[in-house]
Amino acid sequence: MAKIKIRVKTGTLHKEPCEIGVLCLFEQSPLSPVAKVLDKALGRAISNLLKKGEFKPGLNKSYLLHTYGKVPAKRLLLLGLGKKKDLSFDKLRQATATAARETRDLGLKGLTLPLYPIVLNYVSKTSQSVAEGLLLGLYRFERFKHPEPEEKRELETVTLLVEGARQLGEAKRGVRRGETIAEAACFTRDLVNLPPNEATPDMLTRTARDAARRLGLRVKVWKGDALKKLGMGGIIAVGKGSSNPPQFVTLEYGTRGRGDTVALVGKGVTFDSGGISIKPSRDMDKMKGDMAGAATVLGAIRALARLKVPLHIIGLLPLAENMPSGTASRPGDIITCLGGKTVEIITTDAEGRLIVGDALAYARRYKPRAMIDLATLTGACVVALGNTATGMLGNNEELKKRIKEAGEASWERVWELPLWDDYDELIKSDIADMKNAGPGVAGAITGACFLKKFVEDSPWVHLDIAGTAWADKSGPYWKEGGTGAGVRLLVELLSRWSKFPARK
Repeated sequence: MAKIKIRVKTGTLHKEPCEIGVLCLFEQSPLSPVAKVLDKALGRAISNLLKKGEFKPGLNKSYLLHTYGKVPAKRLLLLGLGKKKDLSFDKLRQATATAARETRDLGLKGLTLPLYPIVLNYVSKTSQSVAEGLLLGLYRFERFKHPEPEEKRELETVTLLVEGARQLGEAKRGVRRGETIAEAACFTRDLVNLPPNEATPDMLTRTARDAARRLGLRVKVWKGDALKKLGMGGIIAVGKGSSNPPQFVTLEYGTRGRGDTVALVGKGVTFDSGGISIKPSRDMDKMKGDMAGAATVLGAIRALARLKVPLHIIGLLPLAENMPSGTASRPGDIITCLGGKTVEIITTDAEGRLIVGDALAYARRYKPRAMIDLATLTGACVVALGNTATGMLGNNEELKKRIKEAGEASWERVWELPLWDDYDELIKSDIADMKNAGPGVAGAITGACFLKKFVEDSPWVHLDIAGTAWADKSGPYWKEGGTGAGVRLLVELLSRWSKFPARK
């Protein structure tokens, strides 16, 4: 993650000396009082640009003005926010990311951004969104690159201006929160972007241990004979074809009785070749991202622990590499998962549900008030929802409602798909309790139907992040590759958590 010092101070842009100041403008709206002062000092340069249509302040549009000493700022970056009535925290996040990248690409080290007139309902939420936009927008994954000198430019300091001392403390709290959340999302992005020869099950286990040590979490790891003794037949079946042995990790934050117990399960297939049912070679390199669910859970717990959320949170990471070999599982095999359920393997490329099913069955031992799993489970979800929304399926209306609200607030939106019992017919097996794949229709739903068998009556939601965890092209505050999707959603959900209704 970019290392930027974000300062918050009182002041106004027309009086603040700086390398570059950001002046936010709305479409079809009069200039703010500060903008009018700057416009007058610059000989009506701003209003003339707008009048002639040379700059239209649509969302994420910008225009650089040199001030030639007429105002304290050496340069002004006119930044469009779109129509004022449509302004949202996410649009602010996007625009801030745009301003930060443009400043960095100019080779400048410092940026000054006034929160007025862009403050929405709350100063803290506004400053949080700005901090997230800055850090998420400047993210680059360069661990294995040797960039040219001009590519090494980094923004070092950002100064946020608030008009009054009363806003100062609230703005600082928002910035610190935004920094924590953005750091966690970038941490998840780094894990997803790692090549599969680096991000093995063992490496992710070490990462979990390191997080536990730094954050005061409790951690347990099962592998080898211990995994067999535990009865994790799904995890073993998926990982048995690889030279990188499968593992199962639990992280525990907080203690029982310190708020509700919430279990988070993250699919951790560190590389998915498809196994014996091998995938086509095209885009197979992107299958390094099949562990995004586990990376998201790690990132979210990292943020939640630092924010000291008053809950008891269990993170469960089933980790395996799905490879073809003489020891790999075969189509036609029957395995026994945790809890005794037998599964007929129809395709070894429907492996994620096997490891997540084991983890969900284990999560029930904690008697959680809520269980949420995140998994890059199905290409069918990408076909249905594209890369904009995460698929949501579950057995509890209250939990689904809370996740949807958190998704809207964080702008990591979810869309519900049905999980009616009718779909269970598609995974019935004649020779086992169930099959691991249906007949090729309703793929996202049948994947969730499979997982439903392992949660029994526990309140549970499945989030299929296959379309949102990876981006094929860069956007306002994400780069091509791992997006960190799900981290901000989980932090929003669990930060605003209220006591969950008891089971009936």
